[in-house]
Amino acid sequence: MTEPTFPRAAGHSRFHESARAQVAGRAHYVDDIAEVRGTLHAAPVCSPVAHGILRKLDASAALALPGVRAVIDASDVPGDTTLAAFGHDEPVFALDTVQFVGQVVALVVADDVMTARRAARLVKLDIEPLPAVLSVHEAHALEHYVLPEVHVKRGDAKAALKRAPHTIEGHFEVGGQEHFYLEGQIAYVLPLEQQQWWIYSSTQHPGEVQHWVGHALGIASHAVTVECRRMGGGFGGKETQAGHLAVWAAVAANKLQCPVKLRLDRDDDFLITGKRHPFAYHYRAGFDATGLLSGLELEMLANCGFSADLSGPVADRAVFHADNAYFLEDVAIASYRCKTNTQSHTAFRGFGGPQGVIVIERILSDIASVLNLDPFDVRLRNLYGIEERNVTHYQMKVEDNILEPMLSQLALSSGYRERREQIAEWNTRSPVIKRGLALTPVKFGISFTATLFNQAGALVHVYTDGSVMVNHGGTEMGQGLNTKVAQIVADELGVPFERVMSTAADTSKIPNASATAASAGTDLNGRAAQFAARHVRDNLAAFVAGLDGVGAGAVRFQNGQVLTEVTTRRFEDVVGAAYANRIQLWSDGFYRTPKIHYDKTTLTGRPFYYFAYGAACSEVAIDTLTGESRLLKVDILHDVGRSINPAIDIGQIEGGFVQGMGWLTTEQLVWNDKGLLSTHAPSTYKIPATGDVPAHFRVDLWPEPNREDNVYGSKAVGEPPFMLAISVFEALRDAVAQAGGDPHLMNAPATAEEVLAAIG
Repeated sequence: MTEPTFPRAAGHSRFHESARAQVAGRAHYVDDIAEVRGTLHAAPVCSPVAHGILRKLDASAALALPGVRAVIDASDVPGDTTLAAFGHDEPVFALDTVQFVGQVVALVVADDVMTARRAARLVKLDIEPLPAVLSVHEAHALEHYVLPEVHVKRGDAKAALKRAPHTIEGHFEVGGQEHFYLEGQIAYVLPLEQQQWWIYSSTQHPGEVQHWVGHALGIASHAVTVECRRMGGGFGGKETQAGHLAVWAAVAANKLQCPVKLRLDRDDDFLITGKRHPFAYHYRAGFDATGLLSGLELEMLANCGFSADLSGPVADRAVFHADNAYFLEDVAIASYRCKTNTQSHTAFRGFGGPQGVIVIERILSDIASVLNLDPFDVRLRNLYGIEERNVTHYQMKVEDNILEPMLSQLALSSGYRERREQIAEWNTRSPVIKRGLALTPVKFGISFTATLFNQAGALVHVYTDGSVMVNHGGTEMGQGLNTKVAQIVADELGVPFERVMSTAADTSKIPNASATAASAGTDLNGRAAQFAARHVRDNLAAFVAGLDGVGAGAVRFQNGQVLTEVTTRRFEDVVGAAYANRIQLWSDGFYRTPKIHYDKTTLTGRPFYYFAYGAACSEVAIDTLTGESRLLKVDILHDVGRSINPAIDIGQIEGGFVQGMGWLTTEQLVWNDKGLLSTHAPSTYKIPATGDVPAHFRVDLWPEPNREDNVYGSKAVGEPPFMLAISVFEALRDAVAQAGGDPHLMNAPATAEEVLAAIG
């Protein structure tokens, strides 16, 4: 009787490894961890002023409240009072000045959460107001920058504009976006023996949290261990800014020598943490009668907030993606990283890519409007070519171009041409409700733009019963990273998927791990885990080859068995025998992304290993009396290479698209003239809900594997789908034009007020 077989783990839809535990309420997040006896709770004291001199902090009323143990401020930081961030320009707690409404000046520590929060409101701050810069345009005029400006040029844009038969000029603004993770920012710090610390952090970057805490406490990194089993969402908001909470809680725990937990409530989370960078643009474009771009001057103003955070690489990626899918022959791009008295804006899904992609899509639609052409035809006219017109403005060759066949296939499958005619007919008959349609592409570079982060490590342990444990430097935030890594390891060892368990990210196991970001989680950690599993498999193969007198290459691992021409053994039997013969059953794996390099000064070279592609066709309707809009249909064709887990990949595509739609339609951040973020709660800030998802929501996967040697021929899928939602914004602009309005007046997000104003 033969053993039952099972399919390869990779390439098939598998349940998310925590799915059953999550729906049953048994999946633990940081706030679910049982608290150690003596745990205290902290709450932040925030600045009510956007910019001012901090004269005095009066904590007497707070300290008089029963249950309050201490108030922690900058004087309690034993190490560097400035965070160990990239720009070294952000204090742990506000020192002499405050820089934005919501900046943390101190912590109140109490016996319970609510006492700490009540006491924090009793702390009085004496602040002498200073002039605040709240507008990116004002910051640019004053030359207030967190980092130096960057210029990227190719050819002679000015000369090309003079020669161009047609030119357009325009201004455009796109707003920021709140991360709105379901699990808010949280850290739980436990003192151990001999000045060692264990930190539970909801973070995308445990290694950075470790470094930041050690820096603030004045101790070595090896004395700090950071663990993250999972996050309830991150989206970039926990790449750097989770480190703030860990440092604050660690400073308090160090002073009081007891465990401290700090969990922000939603309002404080909104006010304290950074958002997606708002951008403002000015552009001049030249083109011919067919819509072919012949020259472009583009100025990009990034609102960075009060400190650098990750604004440099975010703004760089916006420059890299200002071409999206199109060849820019004569181009000059200027990027300004503006300092304002608002929250320090940070990473967000797409990491500047969406802010680059949206402006070129707008420009091409404007060109189509001037020439009375279909915007889709103008897009096709400007696509990168296969053998020529295939080098980006930053000098990277586009070697894996599938843009034209992908767009043509989606236009056919979605019925784009026919629907264009149907919508035009609808709009002639409908006086109030007008429809619009747009089909837009995405070309997104995959790799960290900071080259050093393109590395990863992993550990694979095989136990004597044949079960397997994998640990890697990536973090699980719901995106299915641990599931995919387990699938890869299962196939490498030839065991059932259920026999592999992924464990929590832990700095004591994988040191110096990069953030789980840049869509590179599986590319990096999956490959590292594959190499680690391969080392163990090779050890076992050599052992079995010796037993059977065959070459190690003749040993096969599949279906939970180890096979040679001589005999077939169960995997667990081989493992047990190998252990008895002192064969190593664990190994590490390391991976560094090949081929990438670029000059950070000129922003030229090959910053990306490959490109991920996609396209979306969106149909919308607007109410010309109220400005309200609705997405009616969306058809997506997206490139994930050879999918490791189609169900997870499709989920990422759907989720990314809907989140992108929120950025461009309803998620409006509003700061008042005092610098207060007025939209700091779900009551005033609207993310998309189930009712915003259309009944017709079709997602198809492009069938071609990655042309680069990536793990199993797959491609990254976390960020690229976000930009598919630009098709919704362009469809709304099309509907405004159909209503007789002026789409050139529309900024993003296209709220009802914005749409109504554009209709006039």
